[in-house]
Amino acid sequence: MSWIPKKIVVVPIDFSVSSDEAVRTALQLTESPRDVHVVHVAVMPDFVPYGELLWSVEPDRWVDLAQKHMTGFLKSHPEFEGVTSVTLQGDAGTRVSEYAKEKGADLIVMPSHGYHGIKRILLGSVAESVLRHAPCEVLVLRRPQ
Repeated sequence: MSWIPKKIVVVPIDFSVSSDEAVRTALQLTESPRDVHVVHVAVMPDFVPYGELLWSVEPDRWVDLAQKHMTGFLKSHPEFEGVTSVTLQGDAGTRVSEYAKEKGADLIVMPSHGYHGIKRILLGSVAESVLRHAPCEVLVLRRPQ
């Protein structure tokens, strides 16, 4: 991978501390903050715990809540000012890869939580899905120890 400035870098985030580091890394690899596309995928719950749903959230409302959280996240990090942000809905790995393709991204920079064992089986691996479907290079950052 060439470390010359990238034209478009996609950074999928989940609002964790690891997300902060991924955005910072992407900013170092581009000429302008607007070239960093911070993406959050709002994943609708697809199961009903204990046989009943305690409350219902419409998909549009779910995405709206996620977008408001994205706005708050970016405002709490003044060093991220000027980045492009988007909130999508669906399967995180697939949607991130599709977005990168739509935008002609040169690179995807993403954090990894490094889950192992049963936790990985239950939660899946967004990083693994993005690696399989990405239309460009992917830089997966190690989880801080």
